[in-house]
Amino acid sequence: MRRISASHRRALLGRRHRLATDAAAADPVDVADSLVALHSTDPATVYLSTWARTRDPRHAPLQHALYDDRRLLRLLAMRRTVFVTSRAVAPLVLTACAAEVADRERRKLITMLAENGIERPERFLTEARDAALSVLDARDEITAAELAGADPRLGTPLVLSRGKRYEGKQNVASRVLLLLSAEGLVVRGRPRGSWTSQQYRWTSMRTWLGDDLPTVSEADAEVELARRWLAAYGPALPEDLQWWTGWTKTRTKRALTALRPAEVEVCGTAGVALDDTDVDEPRVEGVPWAALLPALDPTSMGWRQRDWYLGEHAERVFDTNGNAGPTVWWNGRIVGGWTQDGRGDVVYRLLEDVGSDAVEAVDALADRLTAALDGVRLSARGRRLSPLEQEIQEITV
Repeated sequence: MRRISASHRRALLGRRHRLATDAAAADPVDVADSLVALHSTDPATVYLSTWARTRDPRHAPLQHALYDDRRLLRLLAMRRTVFVTSRAVAPLVLTACAAEVADRERRKLITMLAENGIERPERFLTEARDAALSVLDARDEITAAELAGADPRLGTPLVLSRGKRYEGKQNVASRVLLLLSAEGLVVRGRPRGSWTSQQYRWTSMRTWLGDDLPTVSEADAEVELARRWLAAYGPALPEDLQWWTGWTKTRTKRALTALRPAEVEVCGTAGVALDDTDVDEPRVEGVPWAALLPALDPTSMGWRQRDWYLGEHAERVFDTNGNAGPTVWWNGRIVGGWTQDGRGDVVYRLLEDVGSDAVEAVDALADRLTAALDGVRLSARGRRLSPLEQEIQEITV
């Protein structure tokens, strides 16, 4: 069995994730496909992840791919997380991952309706869902609030977590949009505000693309998604693929059995690689590279077992829920974290001595990112601040 070392994996990571000096992507779609999907819980993550891999800190290329030629789509998919994928990958994640998310969302919403005194909640949801689709088919784009006002059922208020300290209210329209998103029937369109806004206009997938997405069987979607993931993140452990997709152990085994990857030893543990060619890909030492990756970046979050690139820094750069904060990378390893100071400048702290070349490279990236942000202040969305972020901010206030 071929043994794959941590240094070998880091060399592959640099090239496959477009972070090595000579491996920059041509455009945002290349970035998304190289990583299979881009995290988009925080809209800013998509921009910063793309800038780091195209060496092009401009808004226009990504906005064009998202909203004009629509080669990229923002979807609710793996682990009920919002991702951005290419049109080629979208049917795979919707079939292999989001369909199960949709089933859970449907059951959850029926329970919510019953708890809020709605009689015959299954029928109510069917009617509300059909009403939403009818409105969306008649409109190019619509906000959740506008959708709620278009039909009494969609405007029905729901009390969430009744009696708890975090009790809240939400209308049926917002929950139905989540369900339809997981079903691949609607898509988040243009943001209502700036590029960092989390408020979107919604439209039907057919209206947005001018046609339906291609259909793919569940079995074929599982195998192709596993293949793409291993091409980007392998060699790796089966449990890494299971975590990333949100699959069960049985489903992961089924996909890998059909794919028939090469068996390898990964950092002392039984793992898999796409094939023998994948295993034998030359290690590229090349020029050492640095990167400033945003919170929830696909590379930081790509594996369940992260020691080989994270070392002893997990408790400093990840929050208590397992979400990565902004990280500093040097030659395939996380070596620090970054944030913004009171003026909006990018500032960082290294957690180990990586030498003067690394410091010089990170300084240059920090200056470039500060210029690209141009005064925009980033905030933690969908996560808590990492301990290292808090420490840096306390010093720079």
